[in-house]
Amino acid sequence: MSCVRPFARDREAAEVAGIFAATLAIGNVTAIRGAFTELTTRIGQDFGALGQPPGPSRLARTLRGYRHRWIRGDQLAYLAVRVVAARREYGSLGELFRSGLEDGGFAHGLDRLAHALRGTDRRAPRGYQALFPSPLDRSKSPCKRLTLYVRWMSRSGFPDLGLWTGVPSSELRIPLDLHVHWIAYHLGLTQRRTRNWTTVEEVTERLRQVDPVDPIKYDFVLCHTGISGDCPKERDLRVCGPCVVRPDCLLWRTARRAS
Repeated sequence: MSCVRPFARDREAAEVAGIFAATLAIGNVTAIRGAFTELTTRIGQDFGALGQPPGPSRLARTLRGYRHRWIRGDQLAYLAVRVVAARREYGSLGELFRSGLEDGGFAHGLDRLAHALRGTDRRAPRGYQALFPSPLDRSKSPCKRLTLYVRWMSRSGFPDLGLWTGVPSSELRIPLDLHVHWIAYHLGLTQRRTRNWTTVEEVTERLRQVDPVDPIKYDFVLCHTGISGDCPKERDLRVCGPCVVRPDCLLWRTARRAS
């Protein structure tokens, strides 16, 4: 989110920069920031003008050879094409998401956003459409990156930007990555071992019982506790000893039962 914040004064640029940053949100924070910095350097940091002439062909040349994990420059160039088309039809990605939200709820908003970004053009680069799963697909993907993007754009509390209106914080869903799922499972926020959309809904509902207005504010502590290593994947009294939730952690509850 910190890499998108410099664009916050320009709503259009921030919305476009945000979807690129969310798409690149794979791996550790350092790698993600590096990938986004390289992207902004290549395109001149002008996200608001991605759809202007000379258009996609120039962008494809600019991003030739770019790669972050399994994401390639030609895929990002095509994403720019899809973003321009979606914004032309709906006015903004926010309006696009909101149209689905109003028709059928959060999952439908993500589904509409995912389908618009995928497009139906057979010229899409290899592997491109897999970057934008929908919770309504057969796989019931947790859609971590799109869910994260909607949070960035909608939630007004720091560190999010709150640029979209009409999407209440109470309607947001938890961006469920490996770290959040592992901690949520061991704290009893879900009994599901599989990361899918059903798990997203279950964890979010448990957090909503704690704070019905802004349940996703707990995403920060869940995610960064895992990323930082402050929550190890096995019992370690040196790390876990001072932890205030240790009595409620499944790792330590099972240890007590075994003893």
